Parts: sequence; structure tokens; C-alpha cells
Amino acid sequence: MRIPLFLHLLGVVIWVGGMFFAYMALRPTAAQLLEPSMRLKLWQGVFSRFFPWVFLSVGLILASGLYMVMQMGGFMAVGLYIHLMFALGLLMMLIFIYVFFSAFKKLNYHIARDEWPSAGIALGQIRLLIGINLILGIVTITVAVLGGST
Repeated sequence: MRIPLFLHLLGVVIWVGGMFFAYMALRPTAAQLLEPSMRLKLWQGVFSRFFPWVFLSVGLILASGLYMVMQMGGFMAVGLYIHLMFALGLLMMLIFIYVFFSAFKKLNYHIARDEWPSAGIALGQIRLLIGINLILGIVTITVAVLGGST
């Protein structure tokens, strides 16, 4: 089960690590150095490059996680912490799907029309949801690492 675990952790590192970097390092620096229209274009470019990696990560996490659960005898055979990790992961995935197909689409739409205030609102929604997903990701990692030790 080493390869599925590796793929699972690789997906988590890319997704949660990317959110941490974007939220804690890139966001404050961009806010400090760039005017609003340039900041919005920067985020559009960053998300355009990061979100395909998130889709790949989500696929890796979901497929490898389900594979490992089945190898352990299915959901009836695993501990509560696995169920909690799975539920949190699904919630994170749903939030990401909303960000990609709704908020990011709005951001792109408004930037293409130079509607900066509306683009800023869309970016604010993305920022909030990525912040929530970052917290959920850290909680999920905590559950994964500490959950099996009780």
C-alpha cells in the first residue's frame, strides 16, 4: 500500500501546500506591491495554473483514498477517523468545485470586461473559500495523523 499512500500524500501536499503558499505568502505580497487591476490579473494567472493541479490532486486523493479503504476491508472496517477524513475531504472537494465553476468563472468574466470592482468581489469570494479549505485541509491532516493513534 505504499504507492497509493504516496499518491494520496502527494495530492495533499500539492493542494494544501499550494493553498498555504497562496494564502500566507503570495496574497499579502501581492496586496502590498500591486495595484488592484494587476493583482486581479495576477490571481487569474495563478489560479489558471494552479487549478489543473488541484483537479489532478483531487483525483489522486479520492482514488488512492478509496483504494486504501477497500484494501482495509471497506468503510465498515475502518475507524471513525477515516470516515471523518473522507467527509472533510469530500467537503473540500465540493468547495473547490464551486470555486472553479462559479467564483473563478465570475473572476474571469469580470476581468475580461475590465469590471474591476466586480472582479474584486469574485476574488474576495475565492479568497474566503480557499481560506476555509485551507483550514479544513489542516484539520483533515490532523485527523489523519492523530486519529489512528487513539
